[in-house]
Amino acid sequence: MRQVTVTEHVLLHQTKSPSASGKFTALLYDLILAAKIIQREVNKAGLLDILGATGETNVQGEQVQKLDDFANRTLIHRLQRTGVLCAMASEENADLILVPEKFRRGDYILIFDPLDGSTNIDVNINVGTIFSILKRKSSSEEDVTMADVLQRGAEQVAAGYFLYGSSTMLVYTSGEGVHGFTLDPSVGEFLLSHPDIRIPERGKVYSVNEAYYHYWDTRTRKVVDYFKSPENERGAPYSLRYVGSLVADFHRNLLNGGIFMYPMDQRSPSRPQGKLRLMCEASPLAFLVEQAGGKAIDGSRRILDILPEHLHERVPLFIGSPRDVDTVTRIYSQTD
Repeated sequence: MRQVTVTEHVLLHQTKSPSASGKFTALLYDLILAAKIIQREVNKAGLLDILGATGETNVQGEQVQKLDDFANRTLIHRLQRTGVLCAMASEENADLILVPEKFRRGDYILIFDPLDGSTNIDVNINVGTIFSILKRKSSSEEDVTMADVLQRGAEQVAAGYFLYGSSTMLVYTSGEGVHGFTLDPSVGEFLLSHPDIRIPERGKVYSVNEAYYHYWDTRTRKVVDYFKSPENERGAPYSLRYVGSLVADFHRNLLNGGIFMYPMDQRSPSRPQGKLRLMCEASPLAFLVEQAGGKAIDGSRRILDILPEHLHERVPLFIGSPRDVDTVTRIYSQTD
C-alpha cells in the first residue's frame, strides 16, 4: 500500500480546510524541517555536551536546559524565514518575537513550546515540541500588536506536536480531525500512520502528580479519589500513569483514553492559577483533543473559550476522554 506523506495529506485536504492553503503548507514544511533538526540532536543527547542546564533562567523562572535553548533557536531561525509568519511567541522568550523587516512577512502567528519535558531528557524520556498557529486579525499593512496574538483557543488555525521518542511523530489538526504521522528515517519523511485519531469515550488511566495531593483544594482531592476508587462508574480503579512530560502523557491518553490533570495548588501563593501555559500548551492540546472527540477544561471553563490576558498566562488543565472530563466538571460543580 502506498503511504501518504504529511505534505500530500495537507494538499489532499485543502478543499475541506480553508486554512490548508499553499502558505499553510509552506509553514508546516518549515516546522517539519525544524523538528527533524531538533530530533537529530535529541537522538545524540547522550553523545554530545547538550545535556543539563545552561545556567540561565527563562521568563517562567525555570532553569533553561541546553536542548531547550537549541530547540528554541532552531525554530526561530527556520520559521522567521518561511515568508508566511508575522510574529512568533515562545515559552522561552518574555516578549513577542517579530519577524525582522529583512524577511518577507505573512499573516500567520506561531506560538510554541520548543521542548516540552526537557528536564527529563537526561534519563531518555520522551519529549516534544508543541505548536499553535493563529491568523492575525489586523491588516498586514499595520504593525503586529498583542491584540493579534491574544486570541481564544477556538480561533486557532491549526495545532499539534512533534513527539521525540522511540519513533518521531507529528500529530496535528487544522480543524478537520486529528492525524498522526511517523518519521521514516530511511526516506526522511513523515508518513501517515494514525489517520482520524479518536480518543476513547472513557479511559482506564489518570495522569497527575500525586505528590502535591496535600496542596490541592477539596474539589481536586475528590476528583483524584474518584479515579482511584473501585466504586467509580467504571467499577474499578484507574491506573496511575504519569511521565512528567506533558506531551508524552497526553499522547498516550489520546491514543488509549484517559485523563491528564495539572490542577492549581497552594505551593506558590504567587502562582495559584496553575502551572501550564494557556497559549503554548493548554490551548493547542485542547484543540487537538476536541477534534479527536475529547474535552479540555480548567475545572469549570472550556479551555478553548478562555480569552488570554497576557502572553504567558497559566491555567489548570484537565484534558482527555470526554466522560472522564465530565466527571471533573460534575465534582467541581458540586463541591465548594
